[in-house]
Amino acid sequence: MQVYEKLMQGSRLDTDLRMERVAQRIQALSEIGTTPGQGATRIGYSPEDRTAKELLKSWMREAGLNVREDAVGNLFGTYAGTEPQLPSVLSGSHIDTVPNGGHFDGVVGVISALEVAASWFEQGFVPRRSLEVAAFADEEGSRFHASLTGSHFLMGELDLQSVAHYRDDEGRSFDQVLREHGLDPAESEEAARDPQTIHAFVEVHIEQGEVLEKRQLPVGVVSGIAGPAWLEIKWRGKAAHAGTTPMGMRLDALIGASECIVAIEKLPALYSPTAVATVGKMDISPNGSNVVPGEVSFIVDVRDIDLDSRDKLIEAILHEAGAIAARRGLDVTSELKIRIAPTSMSPRLIGIVEEAIEQTGCPPFKLTSGAGHDAMVIGRHVPTVMIFVRCLEGISHNPKEWAALDDIAVGVQVLDATLRRLANE
Repeated sequence: MQVYEKLMQGSRLDTDLRMERVAQRIQALSEIGTTPGQGATRIGYSPEDRTAKELLKSWMREAGLNVREDAVGNLFGTYAGTEPQLPSVLSGSHIDTVPNGGHFDGVVGVISALEVAASWFEQGFVPRRSLEVAAFADEEGSRFHASLTGSHFLMGELDLQSVAHYRDDEGRSFDQVLREHGLDPAESEEAARDPQTIHAFVEVHIEQGEVLEKRQLPVGVVSGIAGPAWLEIKWRGKAAHAGTTPMGMRLDALIGASECIVAIEKLPALYSPTAVATVGKMDISPNGSNVVPGEVSFIVDVRDIDLDSRDKLIEAILHEAGAIAARRGLDVTSELKIRIAPTSMSPRLIGIVEEAIEQTGCPPFKLTSGAGHDAMVIGRHVPTVMIFVRCLEGISHNPKEWAALDDIAVGVQVLDATLRRLANE
């Protein structure tokens, strides 16, 4: 069954032409880069990404928007206000995907913002400030294994020099990939935007988690985006014969690492209700079935929306690792591989979104985001807020990713009310 048919069959809004258009556009994008598993692969700066951008440009023009694409592939459609010299209101997300991804991640945010602009155009509503609908380039980071490329350039956090080392899986440089995408890397500095020209940024996105579904809520407002830190911990013992080394004489690096992982599970709750810690990658040496492991390394992904709590959690993990190593006669070393600060959403914008949610008859609900988004980058420079839409079982980055059209409709309603208020300030 096609995405459009499934969206419409599960909806009570089959007479709502506005949401039917949203469903049709989600369907149209789902057909670009379709995979055998009913997913989509639109890697940033790929031919499929270009096809999707050109389609999005045509929809923007139909909605009366002035369309431009900057030198790093960020796409903007501007609906001019009565006072276009004022800082504009920005709303959108991304349309690139991970390999064999779903059809809603990012897409819901772009199509929702476009639908708001299209409805304003059709209604003849013109606000004071201009509204810019955005689709940011290479958000997923699947091209260069470095995410949020477009928003980083937009906020001046990246430039050509800082990405000179980027290479895709085929060895192509960032410059080369931009040229092949029809862009001019020599003009990339022009992608940087003065934050003072943006009044506010609002991003709609599927939750990619199960909180809203468990609470039976169609939408929620994000209070903060957790900052990830990747802590690599290496354990060194002594490799030995599994049959001839008595249990009490072993220096087993894997046992020490395993004890630490079990301890890590209990630590986040001691520091913050929103903190999480995950060990999802481990390397064992010599990695033989009849050898006591001599060396083990694993990476702990530590996240929280509060920087102080997150960093205290990292210290606690390191203390636990040191105590275990000392007790077992092992050597342990660590290195912080990635350390990104959390981003808080604007309290004022959160309040505006909560009022908009109440207007739909739903109770306002605040939650945090454990995943990174363009709002995380932009929110460091511009008042920002995110609106989450419920998604099925929290599944994302997967062909089974799904959001009901009725829930997306509530998200569009909330976004419309929020943008109307911000654009008239």
